Amino acid sequence: MPWWGVASALVANVLYSTGFVLEKRALSALPALSTRQPARVVRHLLGSPLWTVGSLALAAGFAAQLAVYRTLPIAAAQGLFVSGLVLLLLLSSVVLGERTSGRERGSIVAILVALVMVVASLGGGDAQAIARTAPPGTLLALAVPSLAAGLLLYASAERRARRRHRLPTAGVPYGVAVGLLYGVSSLAIKGVSGLLTTDDIAGTAVELFRSPYPYLLLFTGATGLVLSQTALQRCRASVIVPVCSTVTCVFTVACGSVAFGEPLPADPLRLALRLGGTAVALSVLLALPRHDTPAPRLPSPNIPPP
Repeated sequence: MPWWGVASALVANVLYSTGFVLEKRALSALPALSTRQPARVVRHLLGSPLWTVGSLALAAGFAAQLAVYRTLPIAAAQGLFVSGLVLLLLLSSVVLGERTSGRERGSIVAILVALVMVVASLGGGDAQAIARTAPPGTLLALAVPSLAAGLLLYASAERRARRRHRLPTAGVPYGVAVGLLYGVSSLAIKGVSGLLTTDDIAGTAVELFRSPYPYLLLFTGATGLVLSQTALQRCRASVIVPVCSTVTCVFTVACGSVAFGEPLPADPLRLALRLGGTAVALSVLLALPRHDTPAPRLPSPNIPPP
């Protein structure tokens, strides 16, 4: 039932937004994290009770996401997931005290428009168009280059961030890199949701571990944990999470529709709403600033003003 999928997507949005904000709050109290010391990153994270609560909220969002993929096509599901950026921006402002710019507030309006368009594109026949699995060769041909591109982009952003006299990054390159990793993870979640069944648990487990899905989840989960938490500690959650979510959405819709072979709506109006909603979500990424404005320096009390 499509509306059950919509409800599950909204629950996942609340859980994901809450989890990210709690993790960001916990990261501000931890020592500086470095991707060069992944074991140290994990040790610090697991030692923070607040971060653990945030990660449990994200895990619950993951469970809700499985329900969404069983009831909605990929394009519709991703359009609904991106709507969670509105709540994320509100929570980051209230809980974390992060001030949003005019362009960032405009992105909230754009996301609300995208949500309405995607929901309006849903029809009663969408449940029959949901694919359950993807050919392993096609899936890996899309996933492996994307993972490599994400890791190279993150490494490039790290090198640029170490340069002196550089404006503080707002987190856009980090968000794009992690978004590619989580886009592959989203395809793997989609595949797992299609294989899960209670009819034959033993047979389901064998079929699951013969597929590439759990191994992609393991790699993207471990790598994404270190990279995303390091980036989230350095940058504003109100920037890096929307960028990451938007890239994940666009990647999943584009590559997932190819890998799983899910058709778009045949009705011209519903097709326009589905594609238009995704395009509006993508505009959020283009509207966000690439750098944070550095705080103005206060004059030294020992130096008289000119």
